Amino acid sequence: MNYEETLSWLFAQLPMYQRVGKTAYKADLSNTHLLMQYLNHPENGFKSIHVAGTNGKGSVSHMLASVLQIAGYKVGLYTSPHLKDFRERIKINGDMISEEAVTAFIQQNKAFFEANSLSFFEMTVGLAFDYFRNEKVDIAVVEVGMGGRLDSTNVITPEICVITNIGFDHTAFLGNTLAEIAGEKGGIIKKEVPVVIGETVSETKAVFQKIAATQHAPITFAEAAEIPEYDCDLVGKYQQKNKRTARVALGILQQNDWTISEEHIVEGFKKVVPNTGLLGRWQVLQQNPTVICDTAHNKEGLAYVIEQLQEQKYNQLHIVLGSVTNKDLDAILPLFPKNANYYFCRPDVPRGLEEKILAEKATEYGLKGESYSSVSEALRHAKKRAEETDLIFVGGSTFVVAEVV
Repeated sequence: MNYEETLSWLFAQLPMYQRVGKTAYKADLSNTHLLMQYLNHPENGFKSIHVAGTNGKGSVSHMLASVLQIAGYKVGLYTSPHLKDFRERIKINGDMISEEAVTAFIQQNKAFFEANSLSFFEMTVGLAFDYFRNEKVDIAVVEVGMGGRLDSTNVITPEICVITNIGFDHTAFLGNTLAEIAGEKGGIIKKEVPVVIGETVSETKAVFQKIAATQHAPITFAEAAEIPEYDCDLVGKYQQKNKRTARVALGILQQNDWTISEEHIVEGFKKVVPNTGLLGRWQVLQQNPTVICDTAHNKEGLAYVIEQLQEQKYNQLHIVLGSVTNKDLDAILPLFPKNANYYFCRPDVPRGLEEKILAEKATEYGLKGESYSSVSEALRHAKKRAEETDLIFVGGSTFVVAEVV
């Protein structure tokens, strides 16, 4: 198989949660443990940082990777989902894994994958960990896909665990209360491994304290920490909390003899995007009119983004909005401003929500606009209608943003 055929097989072979939803979810780690054994335990072949949380885990992962890279380390970075290219998920010092490496790994192990009915995510984690070991990275920043306790990445024993925050997302799998969700995400906390918690509420703080005590894991709550004001090229207002979480984690690494100076941190925060290639976080796509996109897609994440939108200067606000079928629209839609022009659209994935269903639901909350069958068509109409002094926001789903960056 060539690279395109390999990707087609990888995507089509078995369902992938990000595209098809619940049918892709595996409720235990037995397949991952089997795969690690088959690959001769690549998860033990490199040092790592494990990052979980409802919002901000991607940004924090990229910040950590950027600083470590500036500090002179060879840094692996595993994140999900990708926006444009599957290879975005697996990087070393900002460079994506090669097409040849992806093809070779799948071809070499395809019979095992098929015989054991491995999921897309299990195979991708195996690919990443095998690649990081073979390339001899000094450290890899590994972002959890979903949850934590049962996530395929949860076979590493990291230098430090980071949990950014807890909100209501993926409740069909992780639980219907903040405490239940915290219990799942807290499942990455390992015996005697330091853990940093970015934000808490009373229900979640108690859960983390209990798990950490059971595991004899030193726990630090970043929200109590005072840090300097750092410039960062991730400019969303919500990044303030992510910077603080990353800085506290870096401080623990410094205490544990990782060579990271304050200069490395300053420089690393300034150059997250060029160092890591991160896309879609309050990303300005053009000016006159200004077009901004953001991958925030749940209540907590969107609340920050909409707050920042309302602080911008513009004549008229236009919002290109799409969603997927399993989102709690009753929690999300009330957040959006009623005085914007809406362009409802359907992201091009199997579980993309029909634009007319989204538009109909939106009218219940006073959000009015037109419906378009694709993201590109919706954005084209928004640009056509917008004046130079207007602002166009594109979002609602990672998959909407993927089609415009």
